[in-house]
Amino acid sequence: MPKLADHDQRRTQITDAARRVIARDGLGAATFQSVAAEAGISVRLVQYYFGTKRQFLLATHHAVVADAGTRFTSRLSTLGADPRPHEVIRAILTELLPADADRRRDTVVLNSFHAAALTEPDVAAEDTLGAPRFLVRAIAEQLHRVREDATPSAERAAELDAELIVAGTSGLVQTLLVDDGAEARVVELLDRLLDRMVPA
Repeated sequence: MPKLADHDQRRTQITDAARRVIARDGLGAATFQSVAAEAGISVRLVQYYFGTKRQFLLATHHAVVADAGTRFTSRLSTLGADPRPHEVIRAILTELLPADADRRRDTVVLNSFHAAALTEPDVAAEDTLGAPRFLVRAIAEQLHRVREDATPSAERAAELDAELIVAGTSGLVQTLLVDDGAEARVVELLDRLLDRMVPA
């Protein structure tokens, strides 16, 4: 009896290959042909699972974001039943830092998508904004908890502060991408930012 294809596994094989191609050669290099070669499968099979280049690019972006979400969940589970907001925010943000090979690769991939949104027809700016918006909401929620002020002005302040925290962390992530020796300084800067924005 012929073996039935595991479609989820095959899609993962293709998006993993696309991640490697993009991290190594840039988003423009991720074609049906290059991804098929990287995955060791036929171009026709990539086209079967993802009918257009845009579809497999967006699936690749989604896979990177989903893996980050899994890391966040795993990290937060180590904090106990009722962690302090400062701990929660720090755990989330330190997981964003490209401190190992996988996170560095995925950070390069996400940056490639952000840059492509400015120039490439297959990627729109809206395609890349879901994860940053989620981070802002998650951090704003923690700021609401610690500040215990439900007035509209306080809620707006928490949202603005959350945006500043995400923007600041994004800058620190960029520093680590180009300066491998900066990890200790980046973590110190992240802690300094949080100490000023989030009461411990």
